[in-house]
Amino acid sequence: MDETLAKKLRILADAAKYDASCASSAAPKRAAGKDGLGSTTGAGICHAYTPDGRCVSLLKILLTNWCLFDCAYCINRRSSNVRRAKFSVEEVVNLTLNFYKRNYIEGLFLSSGIIKSPDHTMELLTRVAKSLRRDHGFAGYIHLKSIPEASPWLIEEAGLYADRLSINVELPTEASLQQLAPEKDGAAIQGAMAQIGERIVQAKAEKRRFSPAGHSTQVIVGADATTDEALIRKSALLYGSVGLKRVYYSAFSPIPDGSAILPPKPPPLQREHRLYQADWLLRYYEFTPDEVADASEGGMLALDIDPKLAWALKHREKFPVDVNKADREWLLRVPGLGARAVDKIVKARRHATLRLDDVARLTSGLKRARPFLVAADHRPVGLTDRLDLRTRLVEPATQLSLF
Repeated sequence: MDETLAKKLRILADAAKYDASCASSAAPKRAAGKDGLGSTTGAGICHAYTPDGRCVSLLKILLTNWCLFDCAYCINRRSSNVRRAKFSVEEVVNLTLNFYKRNYIEGLFLSSGIIKSPDHTMELLTRVAKSLRRDHGFAGYIHLKSIPEASPWLIEEAGLYADRLSINVELPTEASLQQLAPEKDGAAIQGAMAQIGERIVQAKAEKRRFSPAGHSTQVIVGADATTDEALIRKSALLYGSVGLKRVYYSAFSPIPDGSAILPPKPPPLQREHRLYQADWLLRYYEFTPDEVADASEGGMLALDIDPKLAWALKHREKFPVDVNKADREWLLRVPGLGARAVDKIVKARRHATLRLDDVARLTSGLKRARPFLVAADHRPVGLTDRLDLRTRLVEPATQLSLF
């Protein structure tokens, strides 16, 4: 690799690190044809782990960090004093192919600052994916960051070649966008997301290819005064209205020469973790946005306990539940029981009456579950009502809980 290209790669790979929405779960399994190269496994690109324990990765870069916009929270904003670089379409294509052949990567995540115009930028991004697919027979994973202000037909074309498209909503409210990114239009962003969602549904019905791994978005946490409750309600709205596959929560990171309206420090990383847990309650645990909001205090999720435990402590009158009789819906609300553990419990109790030891074999979260469940040999008399129950169940500071 020549020195100029290596310099561009250092700049534009570093500039891409702030975008978290690059996982590839749900990508279709695919292998290249005779004269092509690459494949997808269906799960786990971007330094993630597949179910069989493999760590796989992708080339995550910006096409350029030059940008017409001047968003206050962005390191690559127009007024930022950072080193700038720009790849050509051919350079990105060649980097992807060469890195794949060397077994460095399994796919490409490509985003960009806005140069000349949204349409011009979107056209360049699409040309990269189109060249990889058509000219080189590349069957590996491709994720393109879509430009919401671009023409719908350009986004339509991008979906023909990308496994996943994403448009970052960035900030959850129109007021926040007006304050920190006044050149962006929240309605236009959500409209473009809705367009992608509609095309994905249509393509599935017609059995044709269009962004088969779905679409995702990213929201910045802690750059404004938005509460956790508002963030979760926004996510629930997007899941329901535009069919998002995933919302990513990215803790705000202070940037050099940042605006005075930005906070001087990042939010606690644990806040990001709690938002992901609350998001899982929506997607996998059948919680409503109102129930998740009920787990918060003043709109903010607790940092010392997970949101499901917080909800259970607020609703102790609904517990304990019987592992041998309760509906799946209520077992999902027991702290310490994950969705898989609940499904195992429901399956196992068809054949035997479950004791506490049986539950222990099905979940690693029995400590948190004990006060909230009844088993054949266990009834937590008085334990659920203990005033110090929260203190007893607080996680160690170095441990992140699972449901």
